Amino acid sequence: MKVVKKTFLHDREHGWLSVKRKEIKDLGIGHKISSYSYMKGMSVYLEEDCDAEVYINAQKSRGVKVEIKHGKHTNRSHVRSYPRYNHTLL
Repeated sequence: MKVVKKTFLHDREHGWLSVKRKEIKDLGIGHKISSYSYMKGMSVYLEEDCDAEVYINAQKSRGVKVEIKHGKHTNRSHVRSYPRYNHTLL
């Protein structure tokens, strides 16, 4: 089974799984991701409650296991300052 390693960023209120835009596009799940996720550069930060699960399940359906590494915890994550996710920008 193929494995992809992803980083989970979080602050005291919420968390996001960091993935590449290309992965979202290749998996065909762009339209399923909510505006509660963020994007910057070539990365998308998937909110933890629903969007991260959409990504993990899509990978799982392709036989890919997602391993999650927890990033540094902060009081207010820099992710919150990024533009909201918009699937038309993939």
